[in-house]
Amino acid sequence: MGDKKGIRRYAHAYVPLDEALSRVVLDISGRPGLEFNVEFTRARIGEFDVDLVREFFQGFVNHAGVTLHIDNLRGKNAHHQAETIFKAFGRALRAAVELDPRMVGIMPSTKGSL
Repeated sequence: MGDKKGIRRYAHAYVPLDEALSRVVLDISGRPGLEFNVEFTRARIGEFDVDLVREFFQGFVNHAGVTLHIDNLRGKNAHHQAETIFKAFGRALRAAVELDPRMVGIMPSTKGSL
């Protein structure tokens, strides 16, 4: 994920959509890890297999070296569940890679590397 000096590193986001609510928490840690706690209410959204949502995030964490926790806290509509997950992920990722003015040029790790 490029130069990590000065980034916030940790972030989270909650996103609602009608009856659905999802939370995403991430750490740009250099260590891949995924906790995916989502029980979709159906197996397909149109022609889209919902199993691919987890596969996308597994691939992301494996290649980006990110620890990622995804929890769909509630939802009855599979489309709403998926939409809140992706929107929360986008918001959390944006916040985690944002530069922190208090950390300019500093690696956000006690070990000095990510």
